[in-house]
Amino acid sequence: MNRNDDRRAGLEERLRFFEEIGAGFLSLSPTGRPAKCGSRASRTLEEINAEILICRKCPLASGRTQAVPGEGNPEAELMFVGEGPGHDEDVQGRPFVGRAGQLLTRIINKMGLDRPAVYIANIVKCRPPENRLPLLAEVEACTPYLLEQIAAIQPKVIVTLGKTATDFFAPSRESMTDRRGRFEEWRGIAVMPTFHPSYLVRNEGNKELKWMVWEDMQKVLGKLAER
Repeated sequence: MNRNDDRRAGLEERLRFFEEIGAGFLSLSPTGRPAKCGSRASRTLEEINAEILICRKCPLASGRTQAVPGEGNPEAELMFVGEGPGHDEDVQGRPFVGRAGQLLTRIINKMGLDRPAVYIANIVKCRPPENRLPLLAEVEACTPYLLEQIAAIQPKVIVTLGKTATDFFAPSRESMTDRRGRFEEWRGIAVMPTFHPSYLVRNEGNKELKWMVWEDMQKVLGKLAER
């Protein structure tokens, strides 16, 4: 299979994924690639997040303490997207506030930024029971919210934290070890896959993993510096 065939197969797989999760409204450019975000969303980020807080579109709503829309700069150039809220996030209503979140904050600070300068969100906005992976129906219910958030913010770079978030933007059978550190493009936005902070916490003695994430963030900083 040549490079064009590889690209075509990858695009077809990505489009099938979006069709499966109910995102069939994605517009396509004449080349068959997902179109760029273009104009901003019809709703403000505040309006989108207010709806998320009262959303009852899937069974996750019945088990949550509160929904976790996301937080940060509504005009951020850099957006982090994870899988879903955990226990601490469910209690506080804020993304990435547990041990993994504290590590993410340190990573952001090491980049010379602070949390209010970026935007942090998740694929699903309510905590899955026992922190399991989100089900397809749950992802489908939350997909319009995430797409609206991205359209409202229009980040220059999205960092996907872990395989679930990475596969949302660019489905692949590759492992995160193979995918991290390599930019993808999604609707005109540069997407950098990297390990989820919780994976680093579980392997906190592994300095190589931390160094790989830092290498990824250096590439992100380079991309942000491009004009």
